[in-house]
Amino acid sequence: MSTLFDTLWDESGEETGEAGDDAVVRALRAGADPEARDADGETPLYRAAVTNRPGAVRLLLAAGADPGRASGADDGDLPLCGAACGGHTEVVRALLAAGAEPDQEEGYGFTALAWAVRLGHTEVARALLAAGAAPDRPDPDGLPPLVAAARRGSVSLVRALLDHGAGRRREALDEALDEARRWIGADMAAVLRRGLVESGGAADTYEAVVRRVPEDGGVTVVVELLREDGAPSRGDERQTSHAAIATLLEGALGTPARRRNWPSGRCAAATPGRTTGRRRSTRWPPARPRRSSSRRRPGAPARTRCGARSAPWSWRPCRGTRRGRCRC
Repeated sequence: MSTLFDTLWDESGEETGEAGDDAVVRALRAGADPEARDADGETPLYRAAVTNRPGAVRLLLAAGADPGRASGADDGDLPLCGAACGGHTEVVRALLAAGAEPDQEEGYGFTALAWAVRLGHTEVARALLAAGAAPDRPDPDGLPPLVAAARRGSVSLVRALLDHGAGRRREALDEALDEARRWIGADMAAVLRRGLVESGGAADTYEAVVRRVPEDGGVTVVVELLREDGAPSRGDERQTSHAAIATLLEGALGTPARRRNWPSGRCAAATPGRTTGRRRSTRWPPARPRRSSSRRRPGAPARTRCGARSAPWSWRPCRGTRRGRCRC
């Protein structure tokens, strides 16, 4: 193993920290090749990217490392995708600034944006979109980023995609809205555990550990399957802001509010306490009739519409006659 790789791993096989950046400088000055590969075909730039070493990434790029060169035995891993998987925003920005292609595909057809959306890394997605990543490019499963973000349950990811033009097509907005509504009220822990078991993650496992982590203004549900010895087997996570996403997408679609069904007999334009604006105004509920405004001395009986006298406190109009006699 070359001296450059020795600076990225210590003797126990673990990655070195920020203090190892000085050793990277010394190795490069001593003539180490920044494009060298180890026995597994991994490049120093990829190792520095996935371990969140922005200082080492900049040093390797300055020494001539290609930001778009694939790594691994089958050349299926890209430094940009590796940084996006880990949510390493600073490393992603350094690679993009050095000329990395934001939509370059690695093995199995994944791009850095597809990884960022699937794993819920909003700031990484924003950096990629600002660098020109296509906001409508489907992932290997055929899901557009907006739909994948709605399934993930991250309202900040959906907002970032909308800000960069992911909602230009109404069909994509409708599909994302349907996806968000589908997960509202779902038992996310049970859904994730069932998905892990069906995908073969239940081998040699007997227990599932569920954690709920406050994140992004909501809650992220994390499910891990354990082996019999207590070691984690595999896990999955998803956020739960699907109701907020549905509201956001309804606003982007301009979905009209539902019309209220007023009881029969009410004017559709009349609302409680508001005049309808007609020439002969109508109010709902109706105002109480006022007392007679005719001038009279205090205590004098009021007159009804038929001209008959009534009690001084009466405000009722004439009820009509019956058998020739006034009913007031």
